[in-house]
Amino acid sequence: MSTPVNERPHGGVGDRFRLWWNALARPVQWAVGVPFILLLAVLPVLNLPVITTEGTNFGAVMAQFGMYALLAIGLNVVVGQAGLLDLGYVGFYAVGAYTVALLTSPDSPWNQTGPDGWLSTRWAWLAVLPIAVAVTALSGLLLGSPTLRLRGDYLAIVTLGFGEIVRLLADNLGDITGGGRGLSQVAFPRLGTSETDQLGVFSAGNVSGTVNSGTWWYWLSILLIVVILVFVGNLERSRVGRAWVAIREDEDAAEIMGVPTFKFKLWAFTIGASIGGISGALYAGQVQFVTPTNFNVINSVLFLCAVVLGGQGNKLGVILGAFIIVYLPNFFLGRTELFGIAIDGNAISNYKYLFFGVALMILMIFRPQGLIPARQKLLTYGRQLYVAARRRPTEGLSDHVTEGAR
Repeated sequence: MSTPVNERPHGGVGDRFRLWWNALARPVQWAVGVPFILLLAVLPVLNLPVITTEGTNFGAVMAQFGMYALLAIGLNVVVGQAGLLDLGYVGFYAVGAYTVALLTSPDSPWNQTGPDGWLSTRWAWLAVLPIAVAVTALSGLLLGSPTLRLRGDYLAIVTLGFGEIVRLLADNLGDITGGGRGLSQVAFPRLGTSETDQLGVFSAGNVSGTVNSGTWWYWLSILLIVVILVFVGNLERSRVGRAWVAIREDEDAAEIMGVPTFKFKLWAFTIGASIGGISGALYAGQVQFVTPTNFNVINSVLFLCAVVLGGQGNKLGVILGAFIIVYLPNFFLGRTELFGIAIDGNAISNYKYLFFGVALMILMIFRPQGLIPARQKLLTYGRQLYVAARRRPTEGLSDHVTEGAR
């Protein structure tokens, strides 16, 4: 007879939910997951007083959360799945944003919109998006090829340097990137145009009502998150995902067992970089303006904080971490009282780095695996074997009862 979940070691609420979820058939998982995703999508429209923000538009906050969630998923592939410490992930974010800006901004010498360019103004952002993904994937490949033979702190230092090099190049190549002034009037999707809104629903000028540009960018990011989650989830359950887990747990042992560690680490680095490029393209299209100061090392640490806080190796955990990183400072912004207690919300929001640092220290002491940890040992065995292992005691009991009845 199987041991009840609450009697197993570390059988908490997360384990109960995970066991319940993994036991569901794939169609049932979609039937439960789709309404939940739709509920998340309509949150900016509902604008519930309990969770809405006062100092800034709630739709814009959720749009920022969507971008951070994409970054956390991409960084989780590198850090959480393959165990490669990347402190310069913001560099890929910058490469994606600057690729879109360089090809679509009128301030750029490489602008391809307008009468002399080959990009249509209406579809420029959508056309450049796959280019941004390809360029960031290539940058990940070029960075990873010589550096992924390093491990631990040495790899972290190299990636940290990459992030700073990208920022410094953007700051100093003034003739191309605009230097500190940046590049403005970056293209965005010209969809949903009307007589009253000639630039479309994604325009930064669409700020009225709850269904504003921030809400539309949030919906677009949710669509991309679902697609990437399906893609990454399939990779995790494949030979690639099992190789990543083996490398993360013990790279030497994995190599002895015949896993081509360098090849799979390069896969993780390239895939993670391309997802960061998607988020960078979203950022450039939404704010329609890029400057080097937005891609500093502090943001890179913040992305890593989302992954560690949520739970390395768990896709839903890192999305929760991204939500906490984005939502909490904006929740306090502009508030003067909370539950009847007078507070200075702006001051609390300004100390967000201090609070996140303290939260990480507390987490490392009491729950180092993160808020929603991953059960990687189960993932290595594959879902079918896991389900079969869960059914075996029940089936064995049934056979025993049947033999007894005979």
